[in-house]
Amino acid sequence: MSTTPRGLAALAGITAAAVAIGVAEPVAVLTGPRSAPLIAVGGLVVDVVPEPLKQFAITLFGTYDKIALLVGTALLLAAFAALLGLLAVRRLWIGLAGIAAFAALGVAAALTRAGADAADALPSLVGAGLGGLVLWAFLAGPLEVDPWPWTPPTPPPGPSTPPPAPGPETPDLETAGSAPADPHAGSSGSVDADPAGPVPIDAGAVGGPASVTGPPAGWEPLESTDPESRRRFLRGVGALAGAAAVAGLGGHWLAGRRGVSAAREAVTLPAPSAAAPAVPAGADLSLAQLAPYVTPTSGFYRIDTALVVPQVDPETWRLRIHGRVRNPIELSFADLLARPMVERYVTLACVSNEVGGDLIGNARWLGVPLKELLDEADPEEGADQVVGRSVDGWTCGTPTAVLRDGRDALLAVGMNGEPLPVEHGFPARMVVPGLYGYVSACKWVTELELTSFADFDAYWVPRGWSAQGPVKTQSRIDTPRPRNRLTTGPVMVAGVAWAQHRGVSRVEVRVDGGPWREATLAPTVSVDTWVQWSWRWDATPGEHILQVRATDATGEPQTGREQPVEPDGATGWHTVKVTVR
Repeated sequence: MSTTPRGLAALAGITAAAVAIGVAEPVAVLTGPRSAPLIAVGGLVVDVVPEPLKQFAITLFGTYDKIALLVGTALLLAAFAALLGLLAVRRLWIGLAGIAAFAALGVAAALTRAGADAADALPSLVGAGLGGLVLWAFLAGPLEVDPWPWTPPTPPPGPSTPPPAPGPETPDLETAGSAPADPHAGSSGSVDADPAGPVPIDAGAVGGPASVTGPPAGWEPLESTDPESRRRFLRGVGALAGAAAVAGLGGHWLAGRRGVSAAREAVTLPAPSAAAPAVPAGADLSLAQLAPYVTPTSGFYRIDTALVVPQVDPETWRLRIHGRVRNPIELSFADLLARPMVERYVTLACVSNEVGGDLIGNARWLGVPLKELLDEADPEEGADQVVGRSVDGWTCGTPTAVLRDGRDALLAVGMNGEPLPVEHGFPARMVVPGLYGYVSACKWVTELELTSFADFDAYWVPRGWSAQGPVKTQSRIDTPRPRNRLTTGPVMVAGVAWAQHRGVSRVEVRVDGGPWREATLAPTVSVDTWVQWSWRWDATPGEHILQVRATDATGEPQTGREQPVEPDGATGWHTVKVTVR
């Protein structure tokens, strides 16, 4: 059993974990970033965590949900490592077994990811091996401890007999034998004159080292270390933690160098054979706090299950269109770019978007019509689902009929005039107007498999989401917002509304539950994009409730019935409470 104090033992466990994670990063440069233990285990958490908890994370952290997951995983790992350090003080094998268990979890998580091979186990194994070595080095032998690390037990309440005063006379043996036992007597039965003094020492052989014979019964050890020994311990912790940080950051940097940013920058997009319609004058009202009509690429929302962005080399990328088709197709990236391309404005929305949320954006996309690709592959009868499969194994199921009904469903390669950003699906992704992303917006797509909804459930369906997800009519108030300082008089109320592939015919606003007042719609490119709206309000002093609703081009008004995002998108009227002075 080690005599290392508890605080230092916990620190030793955390340091061992940091070394394991840090060393695994440069190893993962060779095997792929998804094989790094933290990423692999985090990906496993994404797959198995209950849907309510996952949705709570998206609602709370939005597009930062992945960062929050990794930070949370790291904190849990640190707590687990500290506990292992404490347990290893008594039994070193417990700490080493705990590290082995975490290594097994990392290996299992890495090997169960799509496209994994045996090499993906290396980061977890190498990291755990070095982490275990660090824990052993810290705890296998005791620190140099204070020679007398013992404290007497707390005496029971009540009167106590004070120890006899020291004196030159030798006590009468008969009297001494009948006296109460001294609580400070050692195992030899001798009496220590000073209760705070040292325990008995066996001098051993002449010239041999003295040794502590042990504490009296009931005495407890003190966590006291020699100051110099403690300093050496902390210096070792600092050095190893620093080395782990350098290894981890260095591995992350090397992984970035091995990425595809340079390959993306080398891509020259072809001119579209059918350019996007020009954005009409007045489509963007350019009001403060109002979302712009075209969302900047840097501000476009990103929600997916990838903890590390897949790095897909366009030189080796292939798209397979297979399954229940009469003419399977395989395309390279060069083949794809050689096809006629169209450019369209399309608004995409995430099914996790709460009423009034911002997980929605409008962009200009360039790509090959999916209808042309599917017509060429010639689906068989009954193949009513197209399963888009990402390079990381994620799947979405899109109705075949929707992709062939004439809407501008694209296999996109460009976004806002540039090649797709890596985090948005480079080299190619699906863009389908009128469907939530979880059933259509496959990024880093590498397969389109024709099957049926009866035969295959895509990623989100077994997790409680609807197999088909048409976008619901929604509207949002962007300005004013609750934190704004409003004054009596004219106030411009404005926002956006959407009903992709149906279009928005009307937007109405009401104050404090009063009558609905029709807002003014700005021009828009097509029914596949959102539309800005505005309404002039003569504000009066006090607190007020603003609400908005939209009506689509079929005449169907947005429902006021409140429904959560699961299983097929939130409903309700966006409501904003404001104060007018």
